[in-house]
Amino acid sequence: MRIIADLDVARSTILRRGGQPEDSEGGQAAREANRRVWREPLTIAEVVDRILRDVASEGDTALRRIAARVDGFQAEEFAVPVDIVGAARAAVPRKTVHALELAAERIRWFHERHVPRGWEIRDETGVYGQVVTPIERVGLLVPGGRATYPSTVLMLAIPARVCGCREVVVCSPPGPEGRPSPVILAAAAIAGVDRVFALGGAQAVAALAYGTASVPRVDKILGPGNAYVAEAKRRVFGTVGIDQIAGPTETLIIADDSPDPSIVAADVLAQAEHDPMAAAIVIALGENAAAAIAAAIATAIESAPRRSILEASLAHNGGVIVAPSIDVAMDLANAYAPEHLALLVRDPWRYVPLVRHAGGVFVGEPSIEAIGDYVAGPSHVMPTGGTARFSSPITCHDFVKITSLFAIAETGVARLGPAAADLARAEGLENHARAIEARDREKEHVGV
Repeated sequence: MRIIADLDVARSTILRRGGQPEDSEGGQAAREANRRVWREPLTIAEVVDRILRDVASEGDTALRRIAARVDGFQAEEFAVPVDIVGAARAAVPRKTVHALELAAERIRWFHERHVPRGWEIRDETGVYGQVVTPIERVGLLVPGGRATYPSTVLMLAIPARVCGCREVVVCSPPGPEGRPSPVILAAAAIAGVDRVFALGGAQAVAALAYGTASVPRVDKILGPGNAYVAEAKRRVFGTVGIDQIAGPTETLIIADDSPDPSIVAADVLAQAEHDPMAAAIVIALGENAAAAIAAAIATAIESAPRRSILEASLAHNGGVIVAPSIDVAMDLANAYAPEHLALLVRDPWRYVPLVRHAGGVFVGEPSIEAIGDYVAGPSHVMPTGGTARFSSPITCHDFVKITSLFAIAETGVARLGPAAADLARAEGLENHARAIEARDREKEHVGV
């Protein structure tokens, strides 16, 4: 794994944000892959446009055609029968079922503690407040392909249930048997999902956004996915709500010479194995720590599973950066705004207040990111691509909406009305002002 001692080089390479995927090597690879599937060298955006248009106009007919082209099989039904979902636990090893149940318990425990509640406040002008209402129907995207993610089912569906969403729908890509894997279905049963559909990619986003004869239209779409899913979510926003535009997963580890380098290496490989586009970066405090960590990564990768994915990820998006101090390291981390930030340093709590931008902070060597991925409690669906500068991990706030409450008293009209009328006229909206003043004339008319 490369060591980068020049901070300007680090900022312009692996810490750089704001690239254009369609113009990158990844964009060229997508065109070639799309030539094989669509018989044209289409960009990601062009494929998504086609899928959204076809599903919006043709519904299930388009979904079946896309399934045959993309997934390579003829789909008759996309809905997974309820009895098959319920019976999936029996097809999964008991040890795995117990792990899913523990994760579900922890996730529920965490989210039950911060369900948004409505409130009211009164003063002499009236009553004001907020009404919190669960989103009625949510569609959850659970990735497939290189790996299976039952944990994502739990991380999305359980807070939806905790918040009181009326209907929870999951879409996950079909496996060889034409439906999601049994472990995905088992997680759906444990989480209390209402319906599961064997759909993935941009076509799942389209079906959830527009609705078809078999797939219900939802009010909000949540969950991660590949570049096609991200682009589709971007396009349908406004037709439905979305949580965020998720990109490839990423971690940034700040390490001094206190952790065992093999521990740092293990955390790097755990992140890099997700995807060739995943980013696993270490900021090491000093050259000696950087050299030891880079050597440990090189040793660990020799015998690691998914080695080709690891090598691609680390070659394109990984590296060990040498920082002269913890203050410099924290500045670099805040500028990068990582999805995951791990503080593997002495006295890590001292530096938590310095974190301004991160999806999740893992404090100290025992705070293993992989535990956070599964059973700690907070959601593992976090902002990527630098969006931690302005967005947050999935929480209960993503499954409710807020309605403002106004109950203005007559005393409030008398006290607040003149100022409101003046502001309306300052904006050139005379009828606003007259609507306010009509209340005073009405009171005079009835002799109040």
